[in-house]
Amino acid sequence: MAITKDRIALTGNEAIALAMKQINPDVCAAYPITPATEIMQIFASYVADGAVDTELVAVESEHSAMSATIGACAAGARSMTATSSQGLALMWEMLYIAAGLRLPIVMPMVNRALSAPINIHCDHSDSMGARDSGWIQINSENSQEAYDNLIQAMRISEHPDVLLPSMVTFDGFIISHCMEPVETYSNEAIQEFIGAYKAPYALLDIDNPITVGAIDFHDFYFEHRRALAEPMLNTVIPVVEEIGREFGKKFGRTYELFETYKLDDAEVAIVVLGSTAGTAKVVIDELRAKGVKAGMLKIRLYRPFPYAQVAEVLKNVKAVAVLDRSDGLAGFGGPVFGEIRSALYDLPKRPITTNYVYGLGGRDVTLAHIASVYNDLLAIVSEGAPQNLVNYLGVRE
Repeated sequence: MAITKDRIALTGNEAIALAMKQINPDVCAAYPITPATEIMQIFASYVADGAVDTELVAVESEHSAMSATIGACAAGARSMTATSSQGLALMWEMLYIAAGLRLPIVMPMVNRALSAPINIHCDHSDSMGARDSGWIQINSENSQEAYDNLIQAMRISEHPDVLLPSMVTFDGFIISHCMEPVETYSNEAIQEFIGAYKAPYALLDIDNPITVGAIDFHDFYFEHRRALAEPMLNTVIPVVEEIGREFGKKFGRTYELFETYKLDDAEVAIVVLGSTAGTAKVVIDELRAKGVKAGMLKIRLYRPFPYAQVAEVLKNVKAVAVLDRSDGLAGFGGPVFGEIRSALYDLPKRPITTNYVYGLGGRDVTLAHIASVYNDLLAIVSEGAPQNLVNYLGVRE
């Protein structure tokens, strides 16, 4: 049966709020933070208008928002919230609890710089800080991907072989507040795709009582953490691939672990996350017109990191630049750089790999910036080694 589609102009926040409406969670906890406030503001209007059946819980902080979401999900409810930046940081301890309890919470997360200094604009320091908390992380280039990813995330998290929380990230203001065409689907089609949720264990199932949040010393803590790692190691990636293909069959857009752009025969390539991929594609097209074999790898699934698949698609590239919109502050570049270098390490002949930290606090990344990275890569291929392993792109030195 053909799926009804509407193409409408939406901001990223509007697209996400619409997807949440169509998912129609049982419980949603809300606390505002720029630039994610609008998501809950719009969703609250859906609740007030009776457009969803959701119990909206207004809480006093982001820590409380995640706590309430954890409680609702543990009780057996399909549960969501949304946040950004300092809000995610305030949730910190609760992120680990959500993952450790294997709760399939889904959370839109609008990327914004962490203080200090105080900044409300985009970089990826917030989600990167939470990369080892046990949450699946799915990145979005634009509003369409954010909308589609949120719908898929519900299926991924609730898959019986996964049962882990997911955050769907998209760039603050650049995507969250900018309007672009988004192809949307009917409520019925999305409900059919995600299906009903039946928690395998629930606090309110009084006929099958369980313990939640028990203390766990050295006798069993290690085993429980290893059990938490198991789906990340072996299950999530094939489930993401399966659901991405199923989404494509139903709605016409198939999603993979990552997107490659003119990478098949590329000699030089960059690795990016988020909205910068759109800028890079323009530069790549210009370089290709000049005969330069430039390409790009855009990471969609960042946690768990698909290292084997990444190594496979980059193995024939001569030089790779990893663009990090956050700084690891560790003297060895940003977090994505470390992941990529590790993924490439065991290749018999690995690409020369360098790092560019860029766009912190919302600093613009221009076509000229991306072009300069490709020029550096061409020089590296010619000279056989980079001048600097870690570079800061667009900063006033």
